[in-house]
Amino acid sequence: MEIKRDILWRVYLCFLGIAMLCLFVLGKAIYIQRVQGAYWRSLSDSLHLKTAKLEADRGTLYSEDGDMLSTSVPYFNIYVDFGADGLREKNGKRFKENLDSLSYCLAHLFKDQNATAYKRDLLKGYRENDRYYKLQSNISFEQYKELRKFPLVRQGRNKSGFITEVVNKRLNPFGLLANRTIGLARSNAQNVGLERTYDSSLKGENGSRLVRYMAAGNYMPVEGSEIDPENGKDIVTTLDVNIQDIAENALLKTMIENDADHGTCVVMEVATGKIKAMANLGRQPDGSYWEDYNYALRATEPGSTIKLATLLSVLSEGKTKLNDMVDVGTTGRDWVGVRMVTDAERAPKPNLTVKECFEHSSNVGMSKLAYKTFADQPDKYLSYLHKYHFDSRTGIDLMGEARPMLPKIKRNKEGLHAMVTMSFGYAIEVTPIQTLALYNAIANNGKMMKPYLVNRIQKFGQVVKEFHPQVIEETVADSNVVKAAQECMLAVTTDGTGKRVFKGALYQAAGKTGTAHVAGKNIGYDDGIYQASFVGYFPYEHPLYSCIVVVKTKAHPAKHMGGEVAAPVFREIADKLYALNAQYSSTMDLAAMKKDSANFYYAGSTKDIKKVLETFQVHYTDSSKATDFGRLYASNNRPVLNKQTINKQMMPDVKGMGLKDALYVLERMNVKVSANGTGKVTTQSIEPGTTIARNQTVKIELN
Repeated sequence: MEIKRDILWRVYLCFLGIAMLCLFVLGKAIYIQRVQGAYWRSLSDSLHLKTAKLEADRGTLYSEDGDMLSTSVPYFNIYVDFGADGLREKNGKRFKENLDSLSYCLAHLFKDQNATAYKRDLLKGYRENDRYYKLQSNISFEQYKELRKFPLVRQGRNKSGFITEVVNKRLNPFGLLANRTIGLARSNAQNVGLERTYDSSLKGENGSRLVRYMAAGNYMPVEGSEIDPENGKDIVTTLDVNIQDIAENALLKTMIENDADHGTCVVMEVATGKIKAMANLGRQPDGSYWEDYNYALRATEPGSTIKLATLLSVLSEGKTKLNDMVDVGTTGRDWVGVRMVTDAERAPKPNLTVKECFEHSSNVGMSKLAYKTFADQPDKYLSYLHKYHFDSRTGIDLMGEARPMLPKIKRNKEGLHAMVTMSFGYAIEVTPIQTLALYNAIANNGKMMKPYLVNRIQKFGQVVKEFHPQVIEETVADSNVVKAAQECMLAVTTDGTGKRVFKGALYQAAGKTGTAHVAGKNIGYDDGIYQASFVGYFPYEHPLYSCIVVVKTKAHPAKHMGGEVAAPVFREIADKLYALNAQYSSTMDLAAMKKDSANFYYAGSTKDIKKVLETFQVHYTDSSKATDFGRLYASNNRPVLNKQTINKQMMPDVKGMGLKDALYVLERMNVKVSANGTGKVTTQSIEPGTTIARNQTVKIELN
């Protein structure tokens, strides 16, 4: 009996101990869950969650007339969460019912494998309960829209398990066109061009979202945790797509013909300094040409194009007139003060006027003029170059513009040697854009404008910042000196080194040829490499554009003179731009031209415009091609009815329309309209070509 009691006591004691242990474990579990639960869950999340960056949509770069030059295009990565509740409920009934049709649709859309292969892959992912199965990557927006209509996918993320990841890629719709000027937006290297200069405006503010760690190092987004990014601003440039295309093709043509190393061509609007085109082409290892570097910003010895600065400085001193005679000799070379100077081509006669020295590009003649004027104080020549801004960057809105290099000139033999050498384009390095700025100033009657590439920065069509023409020198010389320089530049194309190229032109151009021996890294002046250039403006009487062309040749080329290689590019550009500007006739007497008082512009329903024209028996040229909306304007004193394309994703151009047509076009695109005035639309608050945002309001002013 005692033994039995002893055993029972021990059993009860053990039972009590086990019961107490169970109560302790249960209490601890409740304590952890109820009291410490948030702490342990946050600790778990810190190991399995992280914050991922949501990149903002980069702003778009536009040409002045509204064409997209660089834009971000969305691409989509598609994943499947096979652990989604909607796919797993009822033993995967929804997944199994849609598997065959989904596989067929995927095969038909992507065409990378057949339906059987898609079905096999989807079944494998389902069996393995893959939470982040990669189905497709980098699909286009059109493919994504189709995908959303597919069986199972159209039921939404929770039921289908389909996850979309958006990736933006930067594209230049016009490809090579102004590629280096527009620039590249790169994630693995430094941006260039306007993409770099205005990066802070274009890139916007990134957002963020939580992602959960999955197997194999993958992360799946946590729904509802996103902080939306703030998209970048848009940049409207001064570039003109048509002018850029003309300049680039003309430059490419001469590059191929001469098998040249590289070249650049810049077209500037005379009155404003706006850069309308900037082409840069470099020869690649396979012999093709690409916009690999902005050669317009590279400083080199300019050669004879510097002679405009020499001419201006000599005439500004007042000791020399255009008709003064200069003895250049008959041998093509002569001793000038402290050094021997050689002409690229012999002068047509031993004695030339100052004007003839310039038009025939005589190194001997121009250096003798510089020596005669500045022999006693050669450093004064530098003060003129300072006035012409040849000792500083232009400040164009592109990073990487080289600083010009000028020698230090003292009042001794060494300084005199440097001054004489500089007077015909050596011992000095300047960029093509600097040279163009000076020639543009002469075309602009002495007023030097700052070259620039951006008109405005805008967001959702509203202007954030606007840029205006900027004068950097009110006058580079007295009006009589500027007029003399204009006459000399005209003589180059009528009687001098550019005469052959501009023969038969329907307009007059003024400019200067330049040919320089090239020396530099591993290259000497005797290696037979040249820099051919031409810079000037057109039309002569009423200048619209200035332009510079610079081409670096291969070694010992068949043609190397500026008038042979660079001037033809200028002529082709000038011919085409002259033809595009209807305000000038094909006659040479531009000064006698009168502005057309019947200038007009109307837009609206093509059918209504035709009815009005036919009612009043107005003869017109019909280029509308049966479109719903058209534009009526004058071309060569004749009404022209042209088509007006309406893009549903882009803000249309309603200028010239009546209120009825403008409201019809805009409200059909779900755009709210605020109108003021009567008559026809003269301005609209959102620029044409801007991407339309949801619930956007546009303000239109009528005259």
